[in-house]
Amino acid sequence: QVQLVESGGGLVQPGGSLRLSCAASGPILRINAMGWYRQAPGKQRELVAVITSGSSTNYADSMKGRFTISGDNAKNTVYLQMDSLKPEDTAVYYCYAQALDYPGTGYRTFWGQGTQVTVSS
Repeated sequence: QVQLVESGGGLVQPGGSLRLSCAASGPILRINAMGWYRQAPGKQRELVAVITSGSSTNYADSMKGRFTISGDNAKNTVYLQMDSLKPEDTAVYYCYAQALDYPGTGYRTFWGQGTQVTVSS
């Protein structure tokens, strides 16, 4: 059972900051990439940011300059630093991992349960 456990969500005022974390555990042989999606009510799930095991990163345009993704390969953990938060950033944020799990038949995508981020005064 590969599990992704997220933490760090909550309520924050506009202009504030939050730092999300996601740790993967279980029968993982290798992780190729980890990242974050988000979904607001009535909207499609959208990519926020992704980081590969080689530390290459990519961001959605609306998050560039405000969000920073980083990772710790040894701990199978990814972080999302969110600064200058806006009300439109309010959404459920989902962590994902592209991982090779036991017994290693191929890479699969695993998802966390989601963590609520609410930006409001």
